[in-house]
Amino acid sequence: MGAGRLARYDLHLHSCLSPCGDDEMTPATIVGLAKLGGLDFIALTDHNTVKNCPYALEAGRFYDLPVIPGMELCTREEVHVVCLFDSLPGALAFGDAVYEKLPDIANDEEIFGHQYICNTDDEVVGKLDKLLINACDISIYDAVPMAARFGGIAYPAHVDKSANSVLSNLGFLDADMGFTIAELADIAKAPDLLQRGLLPPDIKTITNSDAHYAKDIKNPARPEYLPSEIAGLLERLLKTA
Repeated sequence: MGAGRLARYDLHLHSCLSPCGDDEMTPATIVGLAKLGGLDFIALTDHNTVKNCPYALEAGRFYDLPVIPGMELCTREEVHVVCLFDSLPGALAFGDAVYEKLPDIANDEEIFGHQYICNTDDEVVGKLDKLLINACDISIYDAVPMAARFGGIAYPAHVDKSANSVLSNLGFLDADMGFTIAELADIAKAPDLLQRGLLPPDIKTITNSDAHYAKDIKNPARPEYLPSEIAGLLERLLKTA
């Protein structure tokens, strides 16, 4: 799993715990559809929480599909950052730290949607009270070192989108942020962003679905490049699984 490995993956998926996610996107459903679609491994990355990751990993063991526990962190700057972890305990501890940094604003299900924690039998076993799509009191400059303290890596999400991306919100991606990977919604835009100097010349680019609905989960026709940072994290996760 070194640098340059090719793989079929989707590392940005939302479950029914994200208020903007479809209620049908239970952890077991996501894993089952990913397996059926031919993906090699996935990550579950709900907004500012990892509480459905234990059930996604359990479903992954049932379907023999590796699942990386993760989160889509919303920083103080309202920039979305994907955080992935090499162990479930590390991810859960990171999740607790992030939840403490969320503003104490209750979710209104009628406006924003449900925030369901679901087990592998698709049963609702809990909810989270705070609205998960708010910005946390965590700077984008702290995302990489904070994730690392819990055995994780971090990279900016969908940098080419017009909302909640580092380029749309800040207009730049600098070296002090510490990112070595950038996620694009459309990987074909990478050469243009690099040529215009909006991405560092040595950054690695990947694409994921950011799926909130089952129909949007990636079903790739061919393998894609996998950065060594993610390959190494996956190796560590599998050794402790």
